[in-house]
Amino acid sequence: MYINRNISWKLIFKFSFFRVLFFSLYGFCVVFFYHWLEHHEINGAIPFLPLSTIGIAVAFYIGFKNNQAYDRFWEARKIWGSIINYSRTWGNQVLSFMTLRLTEGKITEEELYAHQKRMIYRHIAWINALRLQLRNPSSFSINYKKHVSHLYKGKPGKSDWQESVGPFILKGEKEIQYLIKCKNTATQLIRIQGEELKEFMNVGIIEDFRHMELMGSLEEFYNLQGKCERIKKTPFPRQFAYFSGVFTWIFILLMPFGLVGEFAEMGHDFIWLTVPFFVLIAWIFITMEMVGDNTEDPFENFINDVPMTAICRTIEIDLRDMLGEEDLPENIQAVDGVLM
Repeated sequence: MYINRNISWKLIFKFSFFRVLFFSLYGFCVVFFYHWLEHHEINGAIPFLPLSTIGIAVAFYIGFKNNQAYDRFWEARKIWGSIINYSRTWGNQVLSFMTLRLTEGKITEEELYAHQKRMIYRHIAWINALRLQLRNPSSFSINYKKHVSHLYKGKPGKSDWQESVGPFILKGEKEIQYLIKCKNTATQLIRIQGEELKEFMNVGIIEDFRHMELMGSLEEFYNLQGKCERIKKTPFPRQFAYFSGVFTWIFILLMPFGLVGEFAEMGHDFIWLTVPFFVLIAWIFITMEMVGDNTEDPFENFINDVPMTAICRTIEIDLRDMLGEEDLPENIQAVDGVLM
């Protein structure tokens, strides 16, 4: 997610340069041929009124698309906000509900702490596994060259399973190897949490009521994971996204034919003003169109992503702090204004 207050003009220039160059050349060609044809008593202009009507319709359509694209991003961000809140609740429940009161001396304080730590660390593994699964490229995001992200050289969100998930699996290599083979690691991590809770209830570390409360938290994690997967696996409806681009380009390609006639009425020498005004209007419309394209997929490892890496680190710090650990990692920092 880009977090700087202002987008750098350097990035805007990189993203817009070839489009502005095309608009300039296209506008120049239209004016040149209008000027040449006019000397042959052929008027190459289009009445501006129908073009302005098309422009208004396109602007409304782009506004609707961008609204819906932002709703997808904001829903994704709210889901991860809930993951933060429920993760803190989970850490508090594990430390408060798991006690030695009913164990009849079968378990020591050190063993209880090890169980608590394993449950909390496995949850940290879950959030990182979910993040990595959501950032796997989808069929509609691979080679998406028109996206602004391809101009960004840093990869602060890039990590792998062994680095982000493996270190938080404390039960042993057998569990790690099992999880590596799973199709949906995040789902299986929560299932393993449920199995351990059943074992804890059997030995008296938790009783029935607290077992139900902890299972309720696991249920909520499944719900939040499912909401993320729904956004990930349901692309923005292509009929909206595709035709928005088509309509925008139709309007842009027709626009100089209307502008040239308007400026010609001001005097023959004024027709060249068509080029800068056309470039400005075309750049505004194509930028509005691309804003929606850059927002519609919040889990595709683009620079406008929900900052899941930073969120996972925040959760990790909070939960490990609850365990009383002191050697805590630093918060993820933005790189070139991008927080991943």
